[in-house]
Amino acid sequence: MLQDTQQSARQKLVLAALATFAEKGYEGASTREIAEKAGANISSIRYYFGDKAGLYRAAYTEPLCGTPFEQVIPDLNSTDVDKALRQLFRDFLEPLKHGETLRLVMKLHFREMIEPTGAWEHEIDAEIKPQHMALVNMLTAYFGLNKPDLDIQRLAFAMMGMAVNFYVAQDVVDVVCPKLMGSARAIDTLSERLAGYARAMLDSESKRRKQDCSK
Repeated sequence: MLQDTQQSARQKLVLAALATFAEKGYEGASTREIAEKAGANISSIRYYFGDKAGLYRAAYTEPLCGTPFEQVIPDLNSTDVDKALRQLFRDFLEPLKHGETLRLVMKLHFREMIEPTGAWEHEIDAEIKPQHMALVNMLTAYFGLNKPDLDIQRLAFAMMGMAVNFYVAQDVVDVVCPKLMGSARAIDTLSERLAGYARAMLDSESKRRKQDCSK
């Protein structure tokens, strides 16, 4: 029970920090304001996070934290490639169901790019690059290559770029076509469609490689 209470108190601080940092940035936000918003004593920030920078890192990385991406990269050499791709996009788009929390996460990420604290660079090294390379390695194996070439890199960026766009352009999508991501079911349908588009990319790349080999 005590552990649950501590986790709840810590989570409240993380969510309060997310909202405050997203709105005011790192320099503009105060730990006192965050503690008050979370209904916590300011000393709890030092207890759970060490300092303001530690709290910022937690707010930047934890709210939508799930299974590491490289652990859900499917085996494209499996007997059911379509099923593997559906799993990939379903897991990747799952955070879109978190509504306002996701909006705050994206707002904080955009602010971090404009007012860098080092969190974005760390995310590239610790998360984005390993995620990208996990997919690149899987595509390399799928096409029977010894090492990835530039076309594998292009394909990996193109496949996941389809999904990333729905995070980056969420506000635009909501205005232009609100039903597209208006419910959990709509997001599930979106993941299914993206999996189909990705399969078409794989088939197109396979065809291109065969044509190149025959020349």
